[in-house]
Amino acid sequence: MADLFDTGAEARPDSAPRPLADRLRPAALDEVIGQAQVLGPEAPLGVMLRSGALSSLVFWGPPGVGKTTIARLLADETDLHFVQISAIFTGVQELRKVFEAARHRRANGQGTLLFVDEIHRFNKAQQDGFLPHMEDGTILLVGATTENPSFELNAALLSRAQVLVLTRLELADLERLAQRAEKDLGRALPLDGPAREALLEMADGDGRALLNLVEQIMAWTVEGKLDTQALSTRLMRRAAQYDKSGDAHYNLISALHKSVRGSDPDAALYWFARMLEGGEDPRFLARRITRMAVEDIGLADPQAQAVCLQGWETYERLGSPEGELALAQALVYIALAPKSNAVYVGYKAARKEAKRTGSEPPPKHILNAPTRLMKEQGYGDGYAYDHDAEDGFSGQNYFPDGMKRPVMYLPVERGFERELKKRVDYFARLRAKRGT
Repeated sequence: MADLFDTGAEARPDSAPRPLADRLRPAALDEVIGQAQVLGPEAPLGVMLRSGALSSLVFWGPPGVGKTTIARLLADETDLHFVQISAIFTGVQELRKVFEAARHRRANGQGTLLFVDEIHRFNKAQQDGFLPHMEDGTILLVGATTENPSFELNAALLSRAQVLVLTRLELADLERLAQRAEKDLGRALPLDGPAREALLEMADGDGRALLNLVEQIMAWTVEGKLDTQALSTRLMRRAAQYDKSGDAHYNLISALHKSVRGSDPDAALYWFARMLEGGEDPRFLARRITRMAVEDIGLADPQAQAVCLQGWETYERLGSPEGELALAQALVYIALAPKSNAVYVGYKAARKEAKRTGSEPPPKHILNAPTRLMKEQGYGDGYAYDHDAEDGFSGQNYFPDGMKRPVMYLPVERGFERELKKRVDYFARLRAKRGT
């Protein structure tokens, strides 16, 4: 039976031109550049191959870091038939044909390594369809995804596969790749030192992107060597990897939030700029910046929230690109503001206590008594009007009768909250003095 969806089986005349990235595809795992954390002797794949027990895998990482190449080489190392499909172009009928071909192959003593690119694009039902074929050994699944598998893949599939994280190529890795390309092409890149560094940075950790740029540069007619400005004029910088609904979105907003919490305005501005360059909606950032003021600064600087709201309003009035500066100003302000999450912690504690004692009525002495019946029931009896009390503080109990008084709000010794702590302590002393 003919193998379906097998990219390695396509006929191609020897004279047909092959892209540089295809020509330089490694022929063995030890030729793969980077990814030592999964390919090293004591790394997961190294151990699996040495023990002869390769399990189903999910490769999680950005584009151009070797996911497809490693999957193909694993098939070679284990004598499995390599079949590649893409979740974008493959439907239920095509999957059935793939599984049927794998069953025939298995009956003839040949295993199948099924590589599924963009596996997160399959819906839940389609992902479930892999499970029986993985369990009975019809296929060894190797999936590839640029999205966080924890969010995009079924728990049942993840329980049957090991997730391996592939990372962006470092500049040293990209330099090795560039040297390999120069050796294949038989000449050096026509770039001076700074321009060569700029080229590696343009690739943004993507090996395939680098080889495509190298191939483009080598096609130019150049006298001497290009400098950085000449290179930038001829090449457009590759857009940074950023998906406003994907994993990069959550990673960068987390980095931004933690930079503010860590009082680092430089790092906060960097991640803010990274998100804007990636096409993030400034209104989303305005909302998150305001949230940071509420969560992480609170009453340590009561003005912080107002600064953020003013920055948000200014953006709405000015629009882009000038409005982003107002958001940047608010961002720097909250990064340098004193930090306190005391109100946030107190609020969560209050919600927890409210759930626990949700049916307890307020004490009768603080209830209004607009009717005679309510007065007869004791509503309002014994209420002490605080303005008439010494120091304007009665110290009465305002929690349900019989409920042990909890402590929700614990102000910190930072910023304006230092003054609030003095007030909290003052009233606590008065309450203790009056035995209430």
